[in-house]
Amino acid sequence: MKSMTKNIRDILWISTAAVFVVACQAQTEPEVSNETPVEIPIDESDIPRDAFDMRLSYAPILAPATEAVVSVHTSQIIRRSPRGRNPMEEFLRRFYGLPSPQDSGEEPQERKMPSGVGSGVVIDGTGLILTNHHVITVEGNRDADEILVRLKDGREFEAEVIGKDRDTDVAVLKIQAEDLPTLSIASSDNLQVGDIVFAIGNPLGVGLTVTQGIVSATGRAELGIIGERSYENFIQTDASINPGNSGGALVDAQGRLVGINTAILSRSGGNIGIGFAIPSTLARNIALSLVNEGEIRRGFLGVSLEELTPDLAESFGAVTFRGALISAVQPDSPADEAGLKRGDIVTKVNEAEIIGPDELRSRIASRLPGTEVDLSVVRDGKTLELGVTLGDLERFAQVSVSTMEFLDGVEADFLDDEVREEFGFEDDVNGILIRSVDAVSPYSRQLAAGMVVIEINGVAPQSIENAISLIKPGVNRFYMQANGSYGYLAIRVK
Repeated sequence: MKSMTKNIRDILWISTAAVFVVACQAQTEPEVSNETPVEIPIDESDIPRDAFDMRLSYAPILAPATEAVVSVHTSQIIRRSPRGRNPMEEFLRRFYGLPSPQDSGEEPQERKMPSGVGSGVVIDGTGLILTNHHVITVEGNRDADEILVRLKDGREFEAEVIGKDRDTDVAVLKIQAEDLPTLSIASSDNLQVGDIVFAIGNPLGVGLTVTQGIVSATGRAELGIIGERSYENFIQTDASINPGNSGGALVDAQGRLVGINTAILSRSGGNIGIGFAIPSTLARNIALSLVNEGEIRRGFLGVSLEELTPDLAESFGAVTFRGALISAVQPDSPADEAGLKRGDIVTKVNEAEIIGPDELRSRIASRLPGTEVDLSVVRDGKTLELGVTLGDLERFAQVSVSTMEFLDGVEADFLDDEVREEFGFEDDVNGILIRSVDAVSPYSRQLAAGMVVIEINGVAPQSIENAISLIKPGVNRFYMQANGSYGYLAIRVK
């Protein structure tokens, strides 16, 4: 199994297939037409944490949950030349001009090769199954040629891919079966550190397995597990999970689904007590979009964000270093209509604490357009509660087609009249507007959303492409405008 390195640690997908680098663009199958939209209920009730009676067995609670967890087996078709021709034979054939198998009437032979084993969760009695995107891909990040689902009772079904989303590592499968046992879904927003959870899946292909642990942390982001510009907001748990658990269920002490097991942090490739699961609320919303609309619909707020450093927090009169600092508000956006302002610090979404910009971005994008959310905002040292009805990120993205990557992890836009009006710049300000800067970008300490690059090495850029061409390896001289002030920055580019 390959691994993804983060410093000296390895982050591993927890399916038995190889680790794949996941691209950032959401991919879906062609739109699915349903006469009646699928409904996936969610249980908003909280865990009764004040019940101190001793429980000697969770078997009655977990028995129904295990019935709804399945094994997912993938295969790929390998095309081979007849008679087992080896590479040397192929080289000699080409060198001497001998006919190819096609020319001689011999057809290449196809062979089905197993490529990986993962898990899945039945979320609807008609055969809808929730799993990970990486579970249904094979080497080279290609779609599997065949997906086989095996139920707990031993029945096997060939699965169809209803839709998939690389940016959240979620996929939905469909098997032709009825009256299947399902797993009820709880709101992952209610989870707290210390809550008991169980991981259910098919680790290492040994069969259905249940392990116990607690919620170690919530809101884990910036791990680089899914990929850049993805939506990471993981639940961390010490419940023992291993390769093959990908796509399986993380359930609470009431047997409800609270997460989809996705990856582990490990040096050896095995469990060391650091596992990650996609929150059930996010996975459910993605599934609803894929099934009912055939595409991904994400909530949109309409703000640019940056990290809240201790110095910035002090300058804004905030008593906490946690939160996401708003550096710009798009006119006529949901944020603008709700009364959010530049300089506000978002600390909570629906009572869930926000650690930084990435978590806020993930929590907003995990909700469907039209959803109402409550934001806790620190402004001038005072806490305000604001309600926001989220917009549609896809529609915003179609408008902002000019935005592109300017430097590694830095998204920028050419400052034309439309963008100038959107952000309130004067007519005499020209250049490249920095839209966003990833927290992991090598330039995150020098550049921030809302800055304008006026000159690069003494030349005024005329477009994003032109700006990129002006950057050279080594030290570059940027002339910048930030919050009405002008100055130079030395930007070193490898």
